[in-house]
Amino acid sequence: MFDVIIIGAGPAGISASLYAKRANKSVLVLYHGESQLEKAHMIDNYYGFPGGITGTQLYEDGIAQAKELGVEVKNEEALHISMNANMCFDVTTTEGQYEAKALILSTGNKKVRPNIKGIIDFEGKGVSYCAICDGFFYRKKSVAVIGNGDYAVSEAGDLENIVGSLKILTNGKPAPNTDKYEIIETPIKEIKGDAKVSSVVFEDGQELEVNGVFVAEGVAGGADFAKKMGIAVNGDSIKTDEKMATNIPGVFSCGNVNGGLLQVCKAVYEGGVAGLSAVNYLKEKTDKEK
Repeated sequence: MFDVIIIGAGPAGISASLYAKRANKSVLVLYHGESQLEKAHMIDNYYGFPGGITGTQLYEDGIAQAKELGVEVKNEEALHISMNANMCFDVTTTEGQYEAKALILSTGNKKVRPNIKGIIDFEGKGVSYCAICDGFFYRKKSVAVIGNGDYAVSEAGDLENIVGSLKILTNGKPAPNTDKYEIIETPIKEIKGDAKVSSVVFEDGQELEVNGVFVAEGVAGGADFAKKMGIAVNGDSIKTDEKMATNIPGVFSCGNVNGGLLQVCKAVYEGGVAGLSAVNYLKEKTDKEK
């Protein structure tokens, strides 16, 4: 059991971990995939670096700093988050399961929209980005999940007992490591339909009739987890108050996933606030239990 689990190891998540750890809390940071910060060739508008610093270097230095302080940092993909009977949070990853009393989402905005004709036109009309949110609308119907990683397999798992038939479409990428679902690796040309999605057309001319398409490329972002947990969002951004608290007690959010100014300075500030807010939440929770 950890006091705080933080999903994301960018400036927001690491800053949150530093404040929580300095308050003598046990902290686990989980991260996976390339950070948005790593894509920055050079950062020359951040305090303290007169000659600039590469995004990769700043990212790696942040993780090293957290580890030096005693924060546990694991490169594992978070697949599912739920609240248990003890009002704590269970986080399932590709490697195992962890429990915490408080949760901080700092994944950045990782929503991936494939470059497929028709996908934007049918968003909300058969194209969905959340299996738990929208799976109910496809009871006994035919659906497809677009993706080729553990996240796609996890989304398929949320759908399999609801829908009538399900296939994973990798859109030309290597198949995920599963033999549980039928997989089609042919590149996708187009998503078709009239008022709603009716089929997926492949580059080889084959056509798959479906009632819905669930997009699960890459890894899950904070907004994906938020929607599944019932956390209030504004589009792809998580809603928080000034203390970075969401509408779910014990869950905080910081950084790019909150929208607004997508800059390191904002991420660091919000991470610090989220870390301190999580510490205060734990103190209040302990006081109530006495």
